[in-house]
Amino acid sequence: MIFLIDFTPIKPDFGLIFWTTIIFLIFWLMIGKFAFRPIAAALKKRESDIQGSLDEAKRVRQEMANLKAENEELLVQAREERAHILKEAKEAGNRLVEEAKGKAKVEAQKIVADAKEQIEHQKMAAITDLKNQVGAFSIQIAEKVIRRELSSNKEQETFVNDLVKEIKLN
Repeated sequence: MIFLIDFTPIKPDFGLIFWTTIIFLIFWLMIGKFAFRPIAAALKKRESDIQGSLDEAKRVRQEMANLKAENEELLVQAREERAHILKEAKEAGNRLVEEAKGKAKVEAQKIVADAKEQIEHQKMAAITDLKNQVGAFSIQIAEKVIRRELSSNKEQETFVNDLVKEIKLN
């Protein structure tokens, strides 16, 4: 006896539908267990990795913004410090110039005072020399007057006047 199974693809019978459904469910469970769960886990892991990367990128962007703000602040401080240093250097230079001017002025005043003192000393020396010369001339005149032994006052006056004229010419 040969059993012929009457199989037609257009009209499946109940056994074929039953076994196809059982095989499909077994296949679905196996695929679910061995394929969908690892795929879902991989997708979940990938989603968490992407989210972690996005969070990290956001944190890095925020950190970069903070660093940029700090750099800007440091740059502003450096500019202020540079301006302060330049201002101090300029003030120091001005002080040095003023001190040099003051020293030069004091030195000039000292030189002028020394010159005036030297002039005064030379003037006093000249006056002393002149007095000595006048005294010497007076002594010479007196000697000549005494030597001549003039008899009258008129002759003495004439003689003194001649000597004075003689001194004025020399």
